[in-house]
Formats: sequence, C-alpha cells, structure tokens
Amino acid sequence: MSRIDFLQNQHSTVKRNYLQRVMEHDKAACASVAKRFGRDYWDGERKYGYGGYHYDGRWRNLAERLTAHYALKSGERILDVGCGKAFLLYELCQVTPGLEVVGLDISGYGIQNAKSEMRHLLVEGSADALPFADNAFDCVLSLGTLHNLPLPRAMAAFSELERVGRNGRKYVMVESWRSEAEKANLLYWQLTCESFHDPDSWAWMAQAAGYRGDYGFIFFE
Repeated sequence: MSRIDFLQNQHSTVKRNYLQRVMEHDKAACASVAKRFGRDYWDGERKYGYGGYHYDGRWRNLAERLTAHYALKSGERILDVGCGKAFLLYELCQVTPGLEVVGLDISGYGIQNAKSEMRHLLVEGSADALPFADNAFDCVLSLGTLHNLPLPRAMAAFSELERVGRNGRKYVMVESWRSEAEKANLLYWQLTCESFHDPDSWAWMAQAAGYRGDYGFIFFE
C-alpha cells in the first residue's frame, strides 16, 4: 500500500467556520438529517451538508492525476464507490474516452440527480456489500465514503474493494486528523462520519482487511 494525498491541496482552498456549525445550529439534528443522504444533504441548506452540489469542473484536475498515476486506458473498467452525483466519473470519461465506468452510491437522490450522461451507469448500494463479481474492475476508487461506516463495516468495505479489483490499482480517500486541533475541527464539521481515526489507524485497518491498494486523506486544518 502507498499513501497518496491527491485531494488535500484542493480541500484546503475551501474556508470553513468550524465553530459556527456547532454554535449556531443543532448539530445533532442536522447530522440526523444529513445521514439520510437525501435532498437536504446534497442540495439543501449548508448546515445539512453540501449546500448545493453542482457540476463546476472542480474534479477535472483530480481525474487527470488519477488517469496519469494509474495509467488508465480506453476499454478498462473503472468503479467509483461512493460516486455521489458522478462528477468524477464524468471527468474520467472526458480525460480518457472509451473507459467503461460504473458508479455506486448509497444515495438514491444523488443517483437520480447525477450528471445526466452518467445516470444509466450508476447503482444504488453500500460499500461493504458490493454487487459485483470478483476481479470485475481494472481500477477501483472510493473517495470520502468509508469514514461514513462504523468500524466493522468500514473494514468489510476495504475487503470488498480488494475483492472486486483485479490488480493493485485501487485508491481510497477518507477524512482523518494529524493533531488534536484537526481532530476537533473534524468533530465540529462532520455530519455523516462514523469512523474517526488517525492515518496510522486507517492504514492498519486497511491492511488487516486485506486491502492492498493505495490510500490517502483529507484533513481539517
């Protein structure tokens, strides 16, 4: 396994008022709404999640970096677990025409409101019980998803990602922390996170689950 933090620089460009989320809103009530992963989470008020998650091209740079790093080629099958509205999958197809892509997400709303070109390629389901055959994909991605599962299910998800990928081209990104300040910021900001671990603990979990792909993190500085 190799650690590659593809997203931290982009993540750090967004300014977040961590204390506002816990001081001006009923954080527990907002989290309960967010965990339904419905309209409120994606396109409702910011206190419930994204505050409106729309295509704006921000995923193009990541798609280019993933394509270059994993040498993705036309005709290969790519799975994105926790694909949301499938913006990354769309960009991957723009960077490398001819990719065969599949997206899976727990959110029926997210799939129904995904990029129109991608909706027919998306499946509703959970990361810890993937409805795909062994070795079905050439590359498997999962960004910002596994931390939304409690520990036993997160470990099962790592095993599932390993099972459906036919080689070492796999990448998982989760939320994490490197200091007490970042841990506090994560606790203030998160709405759907169920597993809170430092990088070493995440790496241990992945290895214990038999996952052999790459991994990375975003931190709340």
